[in-house]
Amino acid sequence: MWRRQVGALLLRHRSTPSSTLRHHLPLPVPDQSPPLASNLLLRLFTSQSGEGGDGATKPFIAFVLGGPGSGKGTQCVRIASDFGFAHLSAGDLLRSEISTGSEKGELILNIIKEGKIVPSEITVELIRKAMESSDAKRVLIDGFPRCEENRIAFERITGTEPDLVIFFDCPEDEMVKRLLGRNQGRVDDNIETIKKRLKVFESLNIPVVDYYTSRGKVHKINATGTEEEIFGAVHKLFSSLSS
Repeated sequence: MWRRQVGALLLRHRSTPSSTLRHHLPLPVPDQSPPLASNLLLRLFTSQSGEGGDGATKPFIAFVLGGPGSGKGTQCVRIASDFGFAHLSAGDLLRSEISTGSEKGELILNIIKEGKIVPSEITVELIRKAMESSDAKRVLIDGFPRCEENRIAFERITGTEPDLVIFFDCPEDEMVKRLLGRNQGRVDDNIETIKKRLKVFESLNIPVVDYYTSRGKVHKINATGTEEEIFGAVHKLFSSLSS
């Protein structure tokens, strides 16, 4: 069952979600979202995702996807703060495990040093443990799954699917401009590397978005404009879901 201890891997921005959810208002969905997403999303959110096999309430799980520079990380922080979600980042969880100096952390570090991709099973297990260690009823998983293998591993290991998939839809030229303009000291923020990252995203991440679109779980957010404008659309979505 979901244990009530504070997960050290979760971001601090978390509040108690409202116990009352709006059942009588229709969900406004942009034109690019499939019609099925409206009713399915409202039903899933208001049901709090039901219960797990052991009778414990399973948290509402939202995947947050988008290309590099789409602004999903920034928006996740604000969603977590305003709407009572725990915010999990696969990358942060991997880095946190490395910092512990554990045997698993050493393994992850060696894999990364060799330029290889960390196996899906390792990443999913870290996400699963982080969810279990939290008392949050709503969880954002930021930037995961990155590919179909990740998706399949998540569903197999956790025994569940996400209830909602938010996709920050941003034009490639805008993502390139943002990545080149930010000053984070990242060695991969150069035009050649950025182009490669965008190609990887297109080939690996978009099939995941397409899959969940076919399942009626994707809600697209137009990720152009200022941070405030984008969060305005995000806030409208979540405000329509919770009272």
